[in-house]
Amino acid sequence: MTSSPDPAVSTSLREQAESALRALVGRDDATLRDDQWTAIEALVSRHARALVVQRTGWGKSAVYFVATALLRAQGAGPTVIVSPLLALMRDQVAAAQRAGIRAVSINSSNMTDWDSIHADIAAGSVDVLLCSPERLNNPDFRDQVLPRLAASAGLVVIDEAHCISDWGHDFRPDYRRIRTLLGDLPEGIPVLATTATANKRVTADVAEQLGVSRVAGLESVAKEVLVLRGALDRASLHLAVLRLPDQATRVAWLSKALREIDGSGIVYCLTVSAAEQVASQLRAAGLAVSSYTGQTDPAEREQLEADLKYNRVKALIATSALGMGFDKPDLGFVVHLGAPSSPIAYYQQVGRAGRGVDKALVVLLPGQEDKAVWEWFGAQAFPAEDQVRVALGALSISEVQSVAKLETSVDLKRTRLESMLKVLDVDGAVRRVKGGWISTGADWEYDQERYARVAQTRLDEQQSMLDYIASDGCRMAYLRSALDDPDLSLGWRCGRCDGCGGIELPAAPGAEDIARSRADMDRVGVDVTARRQWPSGMYTLGVNLRGRIAPSLQAEPGRAIARLDGLGWSGALRDLFATVPSEDGGERSSTDGEIPIPLREAAVQVLDDWEPLRSADVLIIDGVVGVSSFTRPILTGHLATGLARYLGVPVLGSFGSALGLEAPARHDVNSAMRLASVEKRLRLHLSEAAEGSLEGRTILLVDDYTDSGWTLTVASRLLREYGATAVFPFVLGVR
Repeated sequence: MTSSPDPAVSTSLREQAESALRALVGRDDATLRDDQWTAIEALVSRHARALVVQRTGWGKSAVYFVATALLRAQGAGPTVIVSPLLALMRDQVAAAQRAGIRAVSINSSNMTDWDSIHADIAAGSVDVLLCSPERLNNPDFRDQVLPRLAASAGLVVIDEAHCISDWGHDFRPDYRRIRTLLGDLPEGIPVLATTATANKRVTADVAEQLGVSRVAGLESVAKEVLVLRGALDRASLHLAVLRLPDQATRVAWLSKALREIDGSGIVYCLTVSAAEQVASQLRAAGLAVSSYTGQTDPAEREQLEADLKYNRVKALIATSALGMGFDKPDLGFVVHLGAPSSPIAYYQQVGRAGRGVDKALVVLLPGQEDKAVWEWFGAQAFPAEDQVRVALGALSISEVQSVAKLETSVDLKRTRLESMLKVLDVDGAVRRVKGGWISTGADWEYDQERYARVAQTRLDEQQSMLDYIASDGCRMAYLRSALDDPDLSLGWRCGRCDGCGGIELPAAPGAEDIARSRADMDRVGVDVTARRQWPSGMYTLGVNLRGRIAPSLQAEPGRAIARLDGLGWSGALRDLFATVPSEDGGERSSTDGEIPIPLREAAVQVLDDWEPLRSADVLIIDGVVGVSSFTRPILTGHLATGLARYLGVPVLGSFGSALGLEAPARHDVNSAMRLASVEKRLRLHLSEAAEGSLEGRTILLVDDYTDSGWTLTVASRLLREYGATAVFPFVLGVR
């Protein structure tokens, strides 16, 4: 720690800082908070490393923009900000421009500008560079651009720093690479980390990583880190939990409430399907809403953000893709249809509301399906050691392998495989290069104890969220306690939540509203698209398939009752396909029997509404072929024969296994391995009704559900090879 700065110099610096702040916020009366000034002075005068944990709307971005203005005035290099979301980057670039700071971003939406941005950085005309954590491991950026930036940076900022920590609610493997970046920084470059959502454990973890420096090439925790934590109460937030009996009632309440609540806001859903379905239903009810998810095109996201900011929509129906950094000071409400898996994540999302208004309504509507969604996300955790070892064994020190090629060796789905590789990259076991991945040859240890601790922490947080829902105490006090708010006093109550009796919610919907909502939700039918391209590298798995699938061997667009991760019929389908652990360590169906009557009626409705099955009101289907299930043989047989009976056509055959009654391969493997399993097992058995041929016939292909799509794709190809003119896939559900 250096000695304290001269008071006269410090006073002058504070005047400069507040002048920069006023330019940033556009107000002549703006002044710095005490902790803002403490952080700025430490960064500018002492080139310190600091962690600022303060509530959303406190002004964390003002700290690094004001510090940037002062450091640049002293001749320092540009500020590098690692920022996780495009929405955050766009807001920060706009804010910087207001203060006369030239900020640019490098992200997935502006690839065509990268070369010119790199040139501007080299020329010294950029004050702030914002980049995503994923860019830190882009080979060109990591090896060519980042070293120059690290050597010449005036300030390094890690925004949403809780993502660094295994214990953070939004841990991202690419953020862990920041530890290496910090360790390689030259002496004297200040570092700032900011977040609104960090409890004691996360704060300590992040502070430890901020202190990393290198001495003679060895890591050591040598830097003192200034930690500034503030109170987390948000006086504008009025919190409530509303427990309603079912999905239809929750959506009916939402439809009614959006007409009564002032302002515009965000409605969070746990899955993409739920967000899209709710948005569609609310639009049909005459409300100006749009869906915003991780699958929304980047250009469309920018437009949707603007629509919400300028109140052109009542609400965005969003997943967590619209979260950290989205800045709309007058956001009037946040409603959750389904609970996030931890109070910390919940606090982070509701923090979007009420930053510039006196009162914002925050309502959580938990659902019975929430725990199933949490469990699914939990299943995406770091893989077991044997799977990791297989991946490491498949990589070479010299031969680059793409992820698609690795899929032929490792039984992990692509997103989980890519996440695992990022962790191994940070651990030094593998390295991303142009074209794919290579092994470093370094020893690597599977930290089972660490992964178990993280998994247990996730379970503890889920229970804490359930306790929040069940609590009849002060909601804000509960959230502040969950985040270890240092200013929370014993017995404190907010006085404005449902637990304190200080909130009035829109009234419950009437029976007619609920019936209308249920009718809308009970609409059946979603598209099923069979594959059009074989995965690369299938020859390594002994499968001679490559390139595009010939149109003459493809399936027609198919249909299903619903997706399993949505609302309405999704609940009945999830119950139908529920599994329990099997004796061999895998899973088996919890039930097998005839299709429940409501689902029979829904399946028939899908067929009735499926226009391509008829020409001039004449059915074009000549027969049904079912896919026999090892785990649900009664169900799949009943489904195929029942649909054939309803359509008045014969069952022309079924698909079974070439390997007899041996259990099929797991479904949770990647695309290549799933295709290999299906291709090697699936065999068509024609019935007597087919009379030995399918020549010229149009087939309805029936299965219980589809996940990877390869069963339907391979089965359709075989049917077309047997002479079928067209194949229309039908399944009950889509995973």
